[in-house]
Amino acid sequence: MTDKPKHAPWRNFYGRRKGHALRDSQEAYLAEDLARLSPGAVGWDENPERAKLDLGALFGDRPVWLEVGFGGGEHLVHQAVRNPEVGIIGAEPYINGVAMLLGKIREAGAENLAVHPGDARDLFDVLPDASIARAFLLYPDPWPKARHHRRRFVTPEHLDPLARIMAPGADFRVATDIPDYVRQTLEEVPRAGFDLADEGPEAWDDWIPTRYERKALREGRTPHYVTFRRQG
Repeated sequence: MTDKPKHAPWRNFYGRRKGHALRDSQEAYLAEDLARLSPGAVGWDENPERAKLDLGALFGDRPVWLEVGFGGGEHLVHQAVRNPEVGIIGAEPYINGVAMLLGKIREAGAENLAVHPGDARDLFDVLPDASIARAFLLYPDPWPKARHHRRRFVTPEHLDPLARIMAPGADFRVATDIPDYVRQTLEEVPRAGFDLADEGPEAWDDWIPTRYERKALREGRTPHYVTFRRQG
């Protein structure tokens, strides 16, 4: 007797999936490029058994990095162009941001990227254990109200599967301009199996400011950069 197909778990989603109407060029990017840049079968409808992605087929023997919530894609494309010896997967459910990224990929000619236009938790399901060499969480939704802190990424629902897919010694970088998000990050991430490697107001050497950071600076907030290292 074969096992019954697994069913998608109930996962609350609190962010936006689409904003203003897309431009014709952005609609074209989605129609022409998105399927080609897929990391593989991530969705529950196409992969109900949650078979793991073949990252070797996707990127060869290159180490794989992951950016969770890439916004408009500035940092993702910057890292891809700067590090052609690395394969990078970006996950972002906001389709307007995905369309912006696809335009930047075309402009830069980057060929070492894959894009998942959906919930990072679905991607975590199908990434192999210890397969990610570096991960980024840059200016995530702050959910500033105390009753909404459980919606933040830095909770066990997200951090435990992230820890599973990260290789021992892999870096997890977090940037935010919200002091209470820093507090929760410093409390929760080590509990998931990470050691604090560095934190403070100085950006990483390979950093490129994003539009969210520029907005934070305009509004008088101070960016904070934290690096964790996966135990193992």
